[in-house]
Amino acid sequence: MNRTLSFSVKLLAGLLLLGCLAIAAIAWLNLRGEAPVSDIIPTAAPSAELVQRGAYLARAGNCAACHTERGGAAYAGGKALATPFGTVFAGNLTPDAETGLGRWSADHFWRALHHGRSRDGRLLYPAFPYTEYTQVTREDADALYAFLRTVPAVHQANRPHELRFPYSTQAALAVWRALNFQPGGFEPEKARSAEWNRGAYLVRGLGHCAACHAPRNFMGATQNHLGLDGGLIPMQNWYAPSLASPAEAGLQDWSEADAIALLQHGISPRGAAMGPMAEVVYASTQHLNAADLQAMAVFLRELPRQAPAPQPHARANATVLGLGAKLYQAQCAACHGDNGAGSGSAYPALAGHRGVTQASSANLVKVIIHGGFPPTTDGNPRPYGMPPFGQSLDDTDIAALASYVRSAWGNSASGVTPFDVSRLR
Repeated sequence: MNRTLSFSVKLLAGLLLLGCLAIAAIAWLNLRGEAPVSDIIPTAAPSAELVQRGAYLARAGNCAACHTERGGAAYAGGKALATPFGTVFAGNLTPDAETGLGRWSADHFWRALHHGRSRDGRLLYPAFPYTEYTQVTREDADALYAFLRTVPAVHQANRPHELRFPYSTQAALAVWRALNFQPGGFEPEKARSAEWNRGAYLVRGLGHCAACHAPRNFMGATQNHLGLDGGLIPMQNWYAPSLASPAEAGLQDWSEADAIALLQHGISPRGAAMGPMAEVVYASTQHLNAADLQAMAVFLRELPRQAPAPQPHARANATVLGLGAKLYQAQCAACHGDNGAGSGSAYPALAGHRGVTQASSANLVKVIIHGGFPPTTDGNPRPYGMPPFGQSLDDTDIAALASYVRSAWGNSASGVTPFDVSRLR
């Protein structure tokens, strides 16, 4: 009896020790690399040059897209960001002392970008892409901080997140970070040109392109080690195509001028930005200067090539393709042509269009259902758009139409099922 009790006590003690060691390890993993922060808030006004630089960087990082609610004040937060784990609400970035960044020092702001930790020490949810912003330099962080301190202060309390248990707990977030996040910094590649490195910095850091264009694991973390290999954007159901594959969105075979045109104007002789990417061009990349646009184009055009992803299904049968052909003639041929050749930049060719033939049919289906427009830009002030057919065509019709377009005029992509369409609606 005593020996049994002694064993139980030792077992319990061992389990407690292991638990304490695990907690200590997780705590260390979440604090690694952090330096003490200063609470001192600058009293002198930042220089106009620094504020202007920060405003430019805020555009490059597309900060307003998440931190400005539709119809709300700029950078005042409150926008709902849906995730597979619940809803996260963007924070107030205005310099209000009670609800915004008014009591944040430059160190606090740097720590948020670099380490994903709030002013009060709370761990931040990675809907705020500090997993990519950790590469932003301290100089750029300070410029962003200076700019945000000059925007009009808005007293708007931050809404609490609406996340399911256990994702709503700091403990669960600490475990997630221990497994999926490590603070870093941008390290220029010495063998590459300054221009290439600038493009890499913008794409990997402020531009946080991997937040959409990288696949995610079962915990929702971007798998950056796989590069910009494409992935389904959570909750939006748009597919961010691979920037490494010329069969998807890779720019390796594009001219530099065409690549720049896509980033600056949202449209080029080789393709157009639609869906979430159209929003990125509209709010962010069209405002970048010529040097940064060229640097991004240089970097993206030199990404290592990736083989095309395998097609997920077999080609559709003759009955489905017959229905799709009739629907195409009735709904699409007037603009895109009987042979799918299109008509100039207004009505793109569907024959050989990689957005049509890539392994994922998600974007084609989304455009058929909801329609879409390229962004309005200086280079494309009156974009032509695609009307929605989601209310006039059911899932079976849309699946047949998409299957036909993916297999006609030399296209050889797999078929689309009604279940695929239902899932993407």
